[in-house]
Amino acid sequence: MYIRSAVPADLPRLEPLYAAARAYMREQGNPTQWAESYPLAAQMEDVAEDIGLGRFYLCMDGEEIAAAFMLTAGPDPTYACIEDGAWPNGEPYGVVHRITSGGARKGAGEFCLRWCMERFGCLRIDTHRDNRPMLALLAKLGFVRCGVIRVEDGTPREAFLRSK
Repeated sequence: MYIRSAVPADLPRLEPLYAAARAYMREQGNPTQWAESYPLAAQMEDVAEDIGLGRFYLCMDGEEIAAAFMLTAGPDPTYACIEDGAWPNGEPYGVVHRITSGGARKGAGEFCLRWCMERFGCLRIDTHRDNRPMLALLAKLGFVRCGVIRVEDGTPREAFLRSK
């Protein structure tokens, strides 16, 4: 596997990846993280914007997209206010958003996060409290829960940090 920057021509190949991730989340008991309140069209608009800003990446397994994610340097306004905890330090950080895997290539999500960790000594990420597979992966990789943040629509997300 390897990571490459996404380009606009990749968008049609990403829609099925996110659709599969939505179905997987529902099957795993997480029906609300990327629910109808965040329709696929809006999600793909966010991805298109990230691609245009040069901050969206693909994990490739040969010619197939195994996973996709956004990575950028903070500060990120999503993390400005944290409840039920605190960020342990104010050091510069990277941010991962919209990470998804089609599930066809085991370990793709871990490969992506390890790649991100190589680029930022301090990395922040958030996920829904019901996203058990992501929570397990974050624990495996040494991310520490720091509290709860609220995304744009006001819903809570568990916020994590990994620092070297």
